[in-house]
Amino acid sequence: MNLKELNKEQKEAVLTTEGPILILAGAGSGKTKVLTHKIAYLMQEKNVKPWNILAITFTNKAANEMRERAEALVGEAVKDIWMGTFHSICVRILRKFIDRIGYNSSFIIFDTSDQKTLIKQCMKELQIDDKTFNERSVLSEISNAKNEMLEPDQYSIRVGNDFRKSKIAKVYELYQKRLKDNNAIDFDDIINFTVKILMENPDVLEYYANKFKYVLVDEYQDTNKSQFTLITLFASMHGNVTAVGDNDQGIYSFRGADISNILNFEKDFPGTKII
Repeated sequence: MNLKELNKEQKEAVLTTEGPILILAGAGSGKTKVLTHKIAYLMQEKNVKPWNILAITFTNKAANEMRERAEALVGEAVKDIWMGTFHSICVRILRKFIDRIGYNSSFIIFDTSDQKTLIKQCMKELQIDDKTFNERSVLSEISNAKNEMLEPDQYSIRVGNDFRKSKIAKVYELYQKRLKDNNAIDFDDIINFTVKILMENPDVLEYYANKFKYVLVDEYQDTNKSQFTLITLFASMHGNVTAVGDNDQGIYSFRGADISNILNFEKDFPGTKII
């Protein structure tokens, strides 16, 4: 394993394998390089099996880049690493365990146009005027609720007597029901349902928390509440979580990203080493 091309801090990040580590680095400072070298180091020097490593990032582009770079270092074994976006990792888990929350494993994932059509139908059914409530704003409000991990009944309690939002709460409730009737989920459900299954089924949580001995997360500053919860659950048994982030670069706050996840990392994962 050649670590000569890494600088002092990068090398320290690769060689520190046990416990929680937060790597703060700016754009273009070799964050992906650190993660891929760390994966190679775990496999080649620590004899960690590839299927015991989970590497998560945000976009398909970043996941593909990480996979290519890791393959250059570890070869064919890259196929056995759990590597991908939050959503792709969660879909793998849902295909196996979604029956625990009453869906069939052949579920479909609604895209935005499917969602808008369904929202429209729900509003019609509830006799809500789509001129006062357009489906895009209703969908956006529901998506925000899901980013905060609020189920329809919890959202309804939170909005109280607010006229507009209490109407949206009714749409949200019917929308989820109709999704389930279609054995369908939407993009926001992918992570929330995975978290729900892990939290409600100790055997499933134990299986994955035991399996993922090392959890590596890229672009940690962009995580929202459900993604943070997911990482905490995956790392709950071994505690070896490496998060890479740039605290100046939280660009996804409009999608519910919560910069406090990176700022509170040491509090959330006691004994954190910061590099």
